[in-house]
This record gives sequence, C-alpha cells and structure tokens, in this order.
Amino acid sequence: MNETTQRKNRLVPYETIVAASEGDIEAVGAVLDHYAGYITTLSTRVLFDEYGNPHVCVDEDLRRRIEAKLVSKLLLFNAS
Repeated sequence: MNETTQRKNRLVPYETIVAASEGDIEAVGAVLDHYAGYITTLSTRVLFDEYGNPHVCVDEDLRRRIEAKLVSKLLLFNAS
C-alpha cells in the first residue's frame, strides 16, 4: 500500500477520542487535524466573478461552524 492509502485507512485511536471527550485540548486538536481535509472539502464552494468565471474557495465561516460542531459532539461522547 502506498502512503495515501494508508492515511485514508487510518482511524483516530479510541484513547484519543476518549481523551478528547474528557476535554484534553491536545486530543481535540489531534481529532481536528485528522478531519481537517474532510472539513475543508465539505466547506469548499464555487463562486463566480462578474465575467462568469468559476473560482473555488473555502468558506471559512462554514469551516469554523463544522469544526465547532465536531468539538461539541466530541465533548458529548460517552465512552462507557
């Protein structure tokens, strides 16, 4: 397997999720880093200029809202 395939198949360790649910800031950062590419893809928008040319950009407001939702759900996670 090449490195890209291994990266796609890699999961966030359970211990990291449990630590993030308990409020560990480093663990929350690790989870956010793991999902950063997916969140960026979800928040990508196509905008058109005055000539009708498409421009792909990341909607930063939407990206922050998705990250906040992920963190809030992490803190609600019940490990037991």
